Amino acid sequence: MNSPIYSSSTGQTRALQTNKVLRNTYALLSMTLLWSAIVAGVSMAMNLPYPGFLITIVGFYGLLFLTEKNRNNGMGLVFTFLFTGFMGYTLGPILNVYISNGLGDLVLTALGGTALTFMAASAYALTTKRDLSFLGGLLMAGFVVLIVGMIANIFLQLPVIYLAMSGLFILFSTGAILLTTQQIIRGGETNYISATITLYVSIYNLFLSLLNILRALSGND
Repeated sequence: MNSPIYSSSTGQTRALQTNKVLRNTYALLSMTLLWSAIVAGVSMAMNLPYPGFLITIVGFYGLLFLTEKNRNNGMGLVFTFLFTGFMGYTLGPILNVYISNGLGDLVLTALGGTALTFMAASAYALTTKRDLSFLGGLLMAGFVVLIVGMIANIFLQLPVIYLAMSGLFILFSTGAILLTTQQIIRGGETNYISATITLYVSIYNLFLSLLNILRALSGND
């Protein structure tokens, strides 16, 4: 039987490890968001064109795969910044369309809404005693629905489907933030690069989805 001293030492070690992962995740997330914003600003200033659906998909999943594959070595950080920089580049042309059409206020509103949603979800996950592991199954089911919806919208091109997809992305991204954050503090997620990428993608999708919904509600769809 383990002694109280050993158990206490083990608990302290786990707590220190958890705090380290959480601290590293938030630090890297802050840097990648800043880096992504800088790249998006350069993309906007240079009026770079949107890379297109195929290049975006290949770039997204290709860099995501390389990041996850190298998450336990130094190249993981390199691919993390390549991935978030690429996503920032894809964001620039989108924001230029909004601003050129006089919808800059929607961009700021979506940005504020994204920040509030992320902070609220993170705060809840950090403080609640409720086990949020049930979200894993819901997120898997939601992911399948989103994939089917995106494929269907390629052929149907219906605004109502696009709007519904944006709403689902908001729910999916919020759930991912809740689950990932709680996994970090409970020791289920021990790799800060993987955690950072999950949170970054969730924030990115939250922002774009809010932007789409705000545009539709403003009558500028």
